[in-house]
Amino acid sequence: MVANDMNQGNGDTSWPEIALVRYNECQLAAVYGLTDVFRVANEQLEAVGRDHQQVRVSHWEWAGDEVRCTYDSHPGTANSPTHVVFPPSLISPAQMDKAHALRDWALEQREHGAILCALCAGVFVLAETGLLDHRAATTHWAFAEEFARRFPAVRLDASRMVIDGGDIITAAGIMAWLDFALSLVESLFGPSVMLRTSRFMLADAPRTEQLPYMAQLSTTTHHDDVVHIAQGVIDRELASALTLDRLAAATSIHPRTLQRRFRSATGMTITRYIQRLRVERANHALATTGHTFESIARSVGYDDSTTLRRLIQRETGLTPTGYRQRFGTRSLVK
Repeated sequence: MVANDMNQGNGDTSWPEIALVRYNECQLAAVYGLTDVFRVANEQLEAVGRDHQQVRVSHWEWAGDEVRCTYDSHPGTANSPTHVVFPPSLISPAQMDKAHALRDWALEQREHGAILCALCAGVFVLAETGLLDHRAATTHWAFAEEFARRFPAVRLDASRMVIDGGDIITAAGIMAWLDFALSLVESLFGPSVMLRTSRFMLADAPRTEQLPYMAQLSTTTHHDDVVHIAQGVIDRELASALTLDRLAAATSIHPRTLQRRFRSATGMTITRYIQRLRVERANHALATTGHTFESIARSVGYDDSTTLRRLIQRETGLTPTGYRQRFGTRSLVK
């Protein structure tokens, strides 16, 4: 149910209306940030003489026994959302309210032609409808394992920042609302307005990949004490020439048994785990120190820095120099 007659029916369809869904525990910074981006886009449209084009932004919440419009940037005419957006959540997907009422309202808007959009953990809300089944979608890389487990029919690509499927748009990451908003401005009004908007906000143009931001090692916990011992040896002796025989001796089990248990507990082979840990340590050193790449490579077990360079580019999509330029913190301290 919609709150009142004033917000029913077809509004001015010449303007896109972005309806932001404020479910419990959603990220309010994203709600207000998206509102601000579209306000700046409106100002840029006016600056180039396109003030006949505007974006209308509305906020929607479940209040009492109905879905109510609680904010409208252009009040006075009936609402007719062209895009319905589920923002990110500040809690993990497992703790989120299912937001059934708001989700059902969003499906009603879809019946009237609205494009459904979801960001970060908000993609879980949308996936519960079944609309993402057999389609490409993205979400925050940290939630990828859980999402794949809960929604196996979705073609998840957690490396992507924004996936526009036409009638459904998904975006990744807690801060990906900015990439989503700028991408939508570009889709609605063209690249020149998007660039004017991003420059005014001192924001980069929309990013396309999550890869540089992804942690190299899974955060999944396990309870295999033998594997914990092996991981401890790897952690302490990362700079040395680690071998399977060395780890098997430290854990007092057969090498093949250790391989099997390690993969079962961590989801990766021992070799892959060592490579990822070395990349993670090297990236941390690139971001926080001024050490040469060659010395960093030696500190994580590579006498030949070429191998580490190749692994970093494979895992992050960036060269070591590019990673240091993007994530380096030393230059920020004066």
